[in-house]
Amino acid sequence: MPKRSPQKEKPLPPKDRRSSAKAGSRSAARVSRSASGASRFGKRPARPVLTARAADKQRCYEAAVQEPDPELDFLCAAYRHHHGRAARPRLIREDFAGSAWNSVEWVKRSPLNRAVAVDLDRRTLLETSRRHTEPLSPEQRSRLRLVHDNVLSESLISNRAEDKPDAIMALNFSYWILHTRADLVRYFESCRRALAKGGLLIMDFVGGSEVFVPQQERRRCKGFTYIWDQASYNPIDGRCVNHIHFEFKDGSRLDRAYTYPWRIWTIPELRDCLADAGFAETQVWAEREDTKGKGTGTYRPITKHNPDPTFLCYLVSRG
Repeated sequence: MPKRSPQKEKPLPPKDRRSSAKAGSRSAARVSRSASGASRFGKRPARPVLTARAADKQRCYEAAVQEPDPELDFLCAAYRHHHGRAARPRLIREDFAGSAWNSVEWVKRSPLNRAVAVDLDRRTLLETSRRHTEPLSPEQRSRLRLVHDNVLSESLISNRAEDKPDAIMALNFSYWILHTRADLVRYFESCRRALAKGGLLIMDFVGGSEVFVPQQERRRCKGFTYIWDQASYNPIDGRCVNHIHFEFKDGSRLDRAYTYPWRIWTIPELRDCLADAGFAETQVWAEREDTKGKGTGTYRPITKHNPDPTFLCYLVSRG
């Protein structure tokens, strides 16, 4: 599952856009070296090498795939586009939330922000998420709700206006777990009914001819190599099986740390399903490029796109 990347780059091993912290003063650097165990008379001790035995696969996944800030920035930009420059979403729902990292970062952004994180994997949602939720203050924690449930559940639809989300996010192509058109329309219809008036459903999308081709792509991360494995694709029913593997510097591996039995959907299919589910419109948002063809991190609605071998975009549907 790729991170956001420039349109014309392969999305499977895209570059990491996290910015590094600015360097501090010389005295601060000396304190840092001292605290890390460095001695003025010797070299800094070597960091322990991450291995498959010691690695936390969820931490590796988050380091390789997730970036909450750009995703939340896009959500806010799309909401302003539809509701005016002064508009701000306040309640969001994160479907297929995993460890609820996006939701945690959302409630940290403003004391007015609330979030609901939904996932069917109880352990990941309620236990693995603790490293994100425990640093929250009691006040921040009161604005975050973790829901162990199926995203198709009627219980997620509230009749109370204050409990209707301004936006629902379904990211990392997780909605591809829905293999049939009937289930997909049912999910979209459930989202539309759950949203506040004029609310947005935001999904990311990867397309292009290479999405259908069995292949592996590798990307180096801090302490390990992330491997995206498109293992198989059946053109008769549109279903594929993809894996994520992690490889470590000592040669050990976590093979099939994650497996995704997906249905590959196209943008026209998705837009038809969203229309059938009652969404008023669905826009495709692509990343702007600079004069060198590199992504700028900002997005705009488009109606045409080059037939690139691989491309990434967002679908934004208004209820």
